[in-house]
Amino acid sequence: MYTLFYHPGTASMAVHLALLEIGAPYRLEKVEFPVDLQGHPEYARLNPRGQVPTLVIDGQPYCESAALVMILAERHPEAGLAPPAGHPLRAAYLQWIAFLSAALGAPFRLFFYPRDLGFGDQAPAPVQAAIVHKLEQALDILDAQLGATGPWLLGAEFSVADLMALMYMRWARNLPRPATSWPALKRYADRLRARPSFKKLYVAEGLTEWAA
Repeated sequence: MYTLFYHPGTASMAVHLALLEIGAPYRLEKVEFPVDLQGHPEYARLNPRGQVPTLVIDGQPYCESAALVMILAERHPEAGLAPPAGHPLRAAYLQWIAFLSAALGAPFRLFFYPRDLGFGDQAPAPVQAAIVHKLEQALDILDAQLGATGPWLLGAEFSVADLMALMYMRWARNLPRPATSWPALKRYADRLRARPSFKKLYVAEGLTEWAA
């Protein structure tokens, strides 16, 4: 039994989707934002950064979405969510996981939390525009990849990399140019949103925006 500490629609989303795709038993523990680590020392022991997700595996807490989806895929090879070591697509799989985390995850963190850059609740317009530009550059690359090789990032092979991409595309829904304004990304998003795991997650997390 896994335990996922989550908050609806946040960085825990890809991990929750992976659990649903795998079909392994798990328990959800909702974390309210912002996390008061002093008021909740029990969560501070699990995740000293006060972020989600945290996934408890065999009694041990682990963090970071990219790492967690890869761990789950490797613990459950029968689900077919990652090319195994030695597979011709293994290198591309690792590349896309790293790309998504660095090129989308990191700029989105600054987009949503400008205080990480030393600003308050709102970054100056030029800084905000620069962050959006970086995000759009990454979405350009994803759109080109999917347009050339689709239907998934690894071509015919679905993987947890696609679940991470789905999470980030949802986060992009309120950007000046949402992910679904790119043609290949729109088709990709529609395929992903049609999966049973996405529909189950929306019910479990009480989400409504970007449902279709």
